[in-house]
Amino acid sequence: MELTLGVTFAVLAAALMHAAWNALVKSGPDPLLDTALVALFGSGLALALLTVVPPPASASWPFIATSVLVHVGYYVALAGAYRAGDLSHGYPIMRGAAPLMTALGTWLLLGEALSASAWVGVLLICAGVLSLGLAGGGATPRATAWAIANAVIICLYTLADGAGVRVAEGAERYVVWLFVFNGLPFGLGVLLLKRRAFLRHAAAHWRRGLAGAALSGLSYGIALWAMTRAPVAIVAALRETSVIFAALIGAWLLREGHLKERLGGAAAVLAGLVALKL
Repeated sequence: MELTLGVTFAVLAAALMHAAWNALVKSGPDPLLDTALVALFGSGLALALLTVVPPPASASWPFIATSVLVHVGYYVALAGAYRAGDLSHGYPIMRGAAPLMTALGTWLLLGEALSASAWVGVLLICAGVLSLGLAGGGATPRATAWAIANAVIICLYTLADGAGVRVAEGAERYVVWLFVFNGLPFGLGVLLLKRRAFLRHAAAHWRRGLAGAALSGLSYGIALWAMTRAPVAIVAALRETSVIFAALIGAWLLREGHLKERLGGAAAVLAGLVALKL
């Protein structure tokens, strides 16, 4: 498997979608409730597709179960990072450290050995992405801790889903059935613990939740499809170019500032993209 130009552009589009739905959560009045709303709407949208998408092969179900459990931690850590700090700080750290962990994990667990230029690309992207998060303000020890914890969680579900989608006999079958269950534990848990606040929030901000769920589902669906056509570690690294979009959104739309300080990190990410294609 190799990274074609078509797969590259598809993953870049997924990266933009991923940054957009994270910006929606961060820009809302309560990241925890917004994240729960996105999670539940994601399951609802996937349920609507069950009549046309058959279940995945039985071999993929252990991976789906693992991913659903790990995603509970992902949603908790995501909300924690956005409650404690800026989008342009937490997002790059959680997304920048994960691809390097994933590259090591796919080598050890899936037997995917990257070329020298691919390793250079992954390292450049990770370094550039991390520098985007460390530049400027919005950094607190608590936000950084949440982001680092989420980087480990992202690595775990990426490994599970990268392996699961390849034995599902159809990427769309894995993605749809994963999303049916993915948002339920966290979303229903928040609903039970904060019922009145959640229902008030949902009534006022359901459009944000629906848009975030659609963007989240499309983004991850494209990424998992790409993992059936290119090495998991390369797709994971390429997807983290979403941080460039997140930095721009954070600086311009959310007025978090510090755009100039992040240009070096963006240049490193672009150099990493070139290395991946060599």
